[in-house]
Amino acid sequence: MVVLNKIYTRTGDDGTTALGSGRRVAKYDLRVEAYGTLDETNAVIGLARLHARASDPTLDAMLARIQNDLFDLGADLCFPDETKDVRGRLQVSDAQVARLEGEIDELNRALEPLRSFVLPGGTPAASFLHLARTVSRRAERLMVALALRPGEPVGDATLRYINRLSDFLFVAARYANGKGKSDVMWVPGKNR
Repeated sequence: MVVLNKIYTRTGDDGTTALGSGRRVAKYDLRVEAYGTLDETNAVIGLARLHARASDPTLDAMLARIQNDLFDLGADLCFPDETKDVRGRLQVSDAQVARLEGEIDELNRALEPLRSFVLPGGTPAASFLHLARTVSRRAERLMVALALRPGEPVGDATLRYINRLSDFLFVAARYANGKGKSDVMWVPGKNR
């Protein structure tokens, strides 16, 4: 259980922060950048939920689960594999990835196939979901870069989850756009 009864500690005043293991790293460390970008993704999803909550409780519930999962991803990332004992350490599971895939399929069944690329926009919920998608893609790029560094492992399920998340957010944005009816389509060369 997490207990936060003092918000500021002054330990980061020197430009460092503690990982889950207690090791201190620079606040611009790639691992910190990765889980910070997950936090940013989560905040944008929170904005999307402001607009989805009243109009679609099913989508809102999916987004609420994802927000919780994003904290799991952050917890997984903040604890590098420098300790061999991983008991009790929170790690993203294959079941979380499978649930996300199922929800992508559920939302996608209600959509017509695409015949062009979709421009970000439409309803407020869809617009924020598109923004969350782009931020999650940035998180994924950071996580993949981190995973490629020697001694900086990132769990396989964690990488699969973040890859599926941007797919979910794209489909969810279309779903929030009146099941695709309010999608803004790209028209190649339209303004030549």
